[in-house]
Amino acid sequence: MTFSRPLLLRALLALVGSLCLGLLALSGAAQEPYWADLQPRSALVERGGSLWLNCSTNCPRPERGGLETSLRRNGTQRGLRWLARQLVDIREPEAHPICFFRCARRTLQARGTILTYQRPDRVELEPLPAWLPVGDNFTLSCRVPGAGPRSSLSITLLRGAQELSRRRFPGESPRARGAMATYTATARKEDHRANFSCLAELDLRPHGLGLLQNSSTPQELHTFALAPGPPSLKFPRLLEFGREQLVSCEMDKLFPADEAHIQLALGSQMLSPRILLDGDNLRATATLTVKEEEVEDEGDQELTCTVTLGGQNRKAQGNLTVYSFPQPNLTTSEPSVREGTLVNVTCEARAGAQVRLDGAPEPPPGEPAWLTLTASEEDDERVFTCEALLEVKGEILRRNRSLELQVLYGPRLDEAGCPGNWTWLEGMESTLQCWAPGNPAPVVECTRPEGGPAIPLGLPLPISRDHAGTYQCTASNLVGRTTKDVTVVVEYGPVLDQSGCPERRTWLEGTEEVLSCRALGVPRPTVSCTPPGAGARLRVTREHAGTYHCVATSPRGSASTNVSVTVEYAPSFGEAGCPGAWTWVKGSDHRFSCEADGNPEPEVLCARAGNLSREEPLPASGGSPLGHAPAPGLYRCQATNSRGSASKTVTVRAEAPPQMDEASCPSHQTWLEGARAPALTCEAQGNPPPRVQCSREGPQRPEQPSVSRADAGTFHCVATNSHGSDSRMVTIGVEYRPLVAELVAVPPGRVKPGGNFTLTCRAEGSPPAQYSWRTPPGASNIGLSGNNSTLSVAGALGSHGGVYECAATNPHGSHALQITVHVAGPWLWIVVGGVAGGALLLAGLGGLSYYLQSTACKKGEYNVQEAESSGEAVCLNGSGAGAGGGTAGTAGTGAEAEGGGAEVYSIQLTST
Repeated sequence: MTFSRPLLLRALLALVGSLCLGLLALSGAAQEPYWADLQPRSALVERGGSLWLNCSTNCPRPERGGLETSLRRNGTQRGLRWLARQLVDIREPEAHPICFFRCARRTLQARGTILTYQRPDRVELEPLPAWLPVGDNFTLSCRVPGAGPRSSLSITLLRGAQELSRRRFPGESPRARGAMATYTATARKEDHRANFSCLAELDLRPHGLGLLQNSSTPQELHTFALAPGPPSLKFPRLLEFGREQLVSCEMDKLFPADEAHIQLALGSQMLSPRILLDGDNLRATATLTVKEEEVEDEGDQELTCTVTLGGQNRKAQGNLTVYSFPQPNLTTSEPSVREGTLVNVTCEARAGAQVRLDGAPEPPPGEPAWLTLTASEEDDERVFTCEALLEVKGEILRRNRSLELQVLYGPRLDEAGCPGNWTWLEGMESTLQCWAPGNPAPVVECTRPEGGPAIPLGLPLPISRDHAGTYQCTASNLVGRTTKDVTVVVEYGPVLDQSGCPERRTWLEGTEEVLSCRALGVPRPTVSCTPPGAGARLRVTREHAGTYHCVATSPRGSASTNVSVTVEYAPSFGEAGCPGAWTWVKGSDHRFSCEADGNPEPEVLCARAGNLSREEPLPASGGSPLGHAPAPGLYRCQATNSRGSASKTVTVRAEAPPQMDEASCPSHQTWLEGARAPALTCEAQGNPPPRVQCSREGPQRPEQPSVSRADAGTFHCVATNSHGSDSRMVTIGVEYRPLVAELVAVPPGRVKPGGNFTLTCRAEGSPPAQYSWRTPPGASNIGLSGNNSTLSVAGALGSHGGVYECAATNPHGSHALQITVHVAGPWLWIVVGGVAGGALLLAGLGGLSYYLQSTACKKGEYNVQEAESSGEAVCLNGSGAGAGGGTAGTAGTGAEAEGGGAEVYSIQLTST
């Protein structure tokens, strides 16, 4: 076939134009910004923890991809353009994972940073010394091994809650771990028993992880102050065996004095001192006693005092001399002798001592002294003194012992010691004296041979006429006995006693009585009683009860007495003392009182009429208040005494003040919104029946036919009757069906594939609503919060796009709200560009085909099918195609284009 040159030229020009348009379209698609992304880019993980990394790309069809890291991996999930991998047991301080994809002959990379942190689990404060002198320096050293990163770590040294030092480590490498801090201080008295500790803080708040803290075990510091000199020791220079002596030891300027220890010892014998504490002064006192069996011999003994504080000792010592110097022996041949007996007196002491005896010559040292005499009455109770002298350490010691000689002789009763006649006046206080000399001291007794009351010798005694008479006094001892008569005369005036004039008399109303008295006395007294007429015969009435005064007179004086007359009568009731009608109020202190007039005082008993067993008695006069409501009705009261009885009928009523409880007036009531408004009512118990009124606290609301939320509130209900009131607070709660007030997505708008999104649902309702969700079909890996109010998706896929519905439900109903989630990536625009580019390419291929057909015999034939099978065809994802092109590409449905799930194919031709 032959073509003309102009026609061939036009065909070539058309082919060149088509190829240029196709190349422009392909170059536009090649210049799209392909990238690789790693999420999270920067992460902080606890040492030994785990982390999911999400590696993704926007390359339409990457050749290959992966995640490079030296960290240990546990599981991998992958898709066409993404890869998710879990890293476990992360222990390296710093790691840099690399996400890569091979796309269009280029390598796309994204680098991340993973830092690990370690909690300050070990905070170690170096041990403090057991005791530290005040003024000495000490160092607090704290070590926090392993914690990091060190740049986020701080170490604080504390005294109680007071901060002493804080050390931070800014600018340290992320790989730096563990730290140490020290602080030097001077020991003070205020530091005694103070707690020192170390606080380690790992501040991860800039990374959103909070502040991690740990403290060391507190250590208590003990400081002390101890004067350099010895304590002050005070003790006697000489100490006798078996004798108690006081020793003391005192130390000043001690801190803390109450923790100091002080010891006193004599030789190897530890003493038990009494400790006295006064400020910074410590004093110990002890009673020192040395027994002869505890010490081998007399002589010097060492006394030591030791004060211990803070592991240091201060010691004082001294010597005291122990000696034995018993009392001298003073003896007589007989301690008690009869008059005219020969007596020997001897005085002797321990070896080396000088003795002296009154009335005897002084013997040589070490020799006894003695004296001989004949006993006489004058030697009775004579005292002999024996004195012993001993020199110890240049000091003269003295011991004395005395002895009294007893000389026995018989008694004597003479007028001087025992007068024979005594005259006394009755009513006065007198003493009978009768004394007899003699040894042993005689026993003197005075008795009345004819009988009658005795008079004790030597003791003052009020005298009565019964003491008059003759007494026989006898004095006796071991040596002899003597007797003497003593006469006692007693004078007395008139006497009114119970036998002649009783002070109390009881008469019976209506009988006849006479008031009379008889008095004793010499001469016989005369007796008169007032008021006038008391001695006459009387017809007894109640008015005769009272007190009468009677007087007896004689030349020796006068006497008087009061006579009380009581008139007895049968009981009777009056309305004032025993009301015929009585009301009992429960809970009151009101007592039922029914009293009857009578003498003696009647006993009053009240019981329900017709109840002979008296199972329901009422307390009468003096009774206790009733603890329960008595049965209303008629009660009969009976009054009885020794003179008779009387009865009366009493009507009893029982009433009570108002009382409300949870059963009659519930404190919490619940209404339903929209229901017909109920009436708030409360009932109360009581008699008379109480009147109950309820009022709302706060602003009053107008009455409405149905319940609304504004009806909730507190009401004050008061019950009242004539005996008081009672009140209760009633709380009204209003419940209502739920309403979904808010359903929001974060982030809003479209979600990138592989990204995360959260849906939050908030509903109002009473009681609180329960949440449930309806999700698009096929949506997986959906997480819910504890109360189901929040839905979250990590690594979104196309199947997560669609309509989500949140429903809120409670016992009063339910309500739902919907929201649509779109999952789409940046390749959506590539699809559009690919469609346009495909259209341009198809136009070029059409022109080329026409040219080839027109010039096949001259230029050769190009087979498109061969080009397709030659590997020059490139598969491009529709979501990433550029703009322009012909109609050769095939797009997905609208939903697929929006979701990015369809692919677009095009043919690219290259010339050889």
